Amino acid sequence: MPIFILDDESAGEWKYGGASRWFLYEALNNLSKQLDHKLSIFQGDAKAIIPELIKKVGASSIYWNRCYEPWCIKRDALIKGNLKSEGITVKTFNASLLWEPWEVLKKDGSPYKVFTPFYRKGCLMSQPPRYPLDTPVEMNFLSSDDCKDLNTLGLKPSSDWFKKLENFWDASTKGALSKLSIFLDSALSDYREGRNFPGRKCVSFLSPYLRYGLVSPNIVWHAALSANPNNLEDKNLDTFLSELGWREFSYYLLFHFPDLPTTNLQKKFDRFPWRSNAEDFFEKWKWGLTGYPLIDAGMRELYETGYMHNRLRMVVGSFLVKNLLIDWRYGEQWFWDCLVDADLASNSAGWQWIAGCGADAAPYFRIFNPITQSEKFDSEGMYIKQHVPELSGLPSKYIHAPWQAPESILKESGVELGNNYPYPIVDIKASRQKALEAFAQTKM
Repeated sequence: MPIFILDDESAGEWKYGGASRWFLYEALNNLSKQLDHKLSIFQGDAKAIIPELIKKVGASSIYWNRCYEPWCIKRDALIKGNLKSEGITVKTFNASLLWEPWEVLKKDGSPYKVFTPFYRKGCLMSQPPRYPLDTPVEMNFLSSDDCKDLNTLGLKPSSDWFKKLENFWDASTKGALSKLSIFLDSALSDYREGRNFPGRKCVSFLSPYLRYGLVSPNIVWHAALSANPNNLEDKNLDTFLSELGWREFSYYLLFHFPDLPTTNLQKKFDRFPWRSNAEDFFEKWKWGLTGYPLIDAGMRELYETGYMHNRLRMVVGSFLVKNLLIDWRYGEQWFWDCLVDADLASNSAGWQWIAGCGADAAPYFRIFNPITQSEKFDSEGMYIKQHVPELSGLPSKYIHAPWQAPESILKESGVELGNNYPYPIVDIKASRQKALEAFAQTKM
């Protein structure tokens, strides 16, 4: 008897953000259709709902796929213990990861803190990911007057903003398998290099589907291997599989360090002097009005599509934390609300990596320059022009730093700095130096 429980009560501050709620609504709607609208939906505290349902239907066993968020682990352990004490059979499974976090450990039994040995020595040297199971053929369904209508869960945002997302996402298993097929057919062969260029379609766009279980990492892993069965040493394939490994590493860190979403893993960053009274800078960053075209393009892509290219996630994150000196947790919260693939493990591990305070983080002095990043990875400005249309008339020579263009070029291109496009909110060189000076204070 398949059921779904929206448990915002147990989630607390980590209940789904706005874009996630829309994607989840669409995914549940599609799943319900697949089940002839017989999916039973509930809302509230799962610790109370599940025992009541078991009594009502006389069930002797319950099965679920494990979740790895700290609040989920705590809740599910309580449910499991209580049900077992009542004589109910409880079986849980791994459906969302390739390897269990507690099974990949160093020789001394401690967890890895660096990605490469975690993935190369830990994961790849252990049991290979299992093959996916087929879809169940037969199913029973629950009949209950307590079931909720999907439209009453408060998942669908009241604003019209979510309608933009419908243009980019088919939140269904069919949509997931379509994305996977397109990627394997047309992008995997150029993935190692192509993934760095936001204007190219060289990424899989599978992250939200993995997040909500519309496709499993096992399906993706084995489909990628099958797409290139005669060349397992292929660099494009290896790089793509290692990106699945990065996802595993994020969950691994969250499991072993459950404070990851809120606490610097490197304690010296507790002394970092974040900028106070930064609301104005933060607002301009959020809405893509920093005056740096690549940053603004990334932030506008996020709000328009619920997604951001991974290189841009690094660049805009570096700009927030290091050029604006704004605490990484503010960026994490904005991503949590705006990303359709908002995932507690990947989001918090990613932001700690960007900030330099995580387990396997980029060195703090690695500060992405948005101008050189733009020139290198969007040389013709295709990505910028797509998301910052007010700059679309600028020649590619000047689109990376419009304030450096001659006044005649700006006028001819219809760009009025300070009017229809902002001047840079900080100086890149000066702000970089301030960031290094701030970092020096963590060593005291």
